[in-house]
Amino acid sequence: MMMAAARKGAAKPGARKGRNAGKGAGKGARKGARPARPDAALDAVLDDGERDAASGPERRCIVTGQVLPKDRLIRFVAGPDGVVVPDLAAVLPGRGLWLLADRASVEKAVLKGHFAKAARAQVKAPPDLAARVEALLVRRMMADLGLARRSGVLVLGSDQVLRALAGKFPPAALIDASDGAADGKRKIRALARGRGWQPVLIEALSSSELSLALGRENVIHASLKPGRLAERLICDAARLGGFRPQAPVNPADQAHDAPERRV
Repeated sequence: MMMAAARKGAAKPGARKGRNAGKGAGKGARKGARPARPDAALDAVLDDGERDAASGPERRCIVTGQVLPKDRLIRFVAGPDGVVVPDLAAVLPGRGLWLLADRASVEKAVLKGHFAKAARAQVKAPPDLAARVEALLVRRMMADLGLARRSGVLVLGSDQVLRALAGKFPPAALIDASDGAADGKRKIRALARGRGWQPVLIEALSSSELSLALGRENVIHASLKPGRLAERLICDAARLGGFRPQAPVNPADQAHDAPERRV
């Protein structure tokens, strides 16, 4: 038994040496191999898989080359007929072609043929693609606002919004019609700031669009309770802002307005 133990103990150093030798051979083989092109590997990750960062999954814009969080981009795919279509929810099958969420990037991609270059295929992008994206974002936001009202997570009307701001738990976002009067907006924002809260301000939709979405006339003010619907509406409002010019801040209001996030 002692001899067997001795033989077993003598075999261990040799086994370790063999494994280390194998590792050394593998390193030598890797050194001689041709390195993969970094951009090609990155493209494969960004187009077809997930890349996690502190801000969440990221993708590369095919026009600017920027690697950005997905919620700042819009995904496009080529349909069976080879025509590029927006995929706002990022669920359609096929290779995703990602663009910065603004009109200039979409129009440049159409004009310069970036979709075909990125897809490495003969795909067609309609000339009014930017207008289609804007219309789809508006439709998606209006549908979510209707759902928020039916779900009880939307507060409608200036008086109700003021009461919500005075409550224990503040809303996740304030919604103001883009064409609403400045005085009403200023009053609501002043109360929010007085409570030490810098709200997210959604001003992407007009009064007529809000009214149609919520089934009420002359909707100007609303607020959203925290939750997934609020997060999605904030994200879509920010993306829609890239296709619609924001109303400039009145110089007379700048002294009263804190640096709040407007989308």
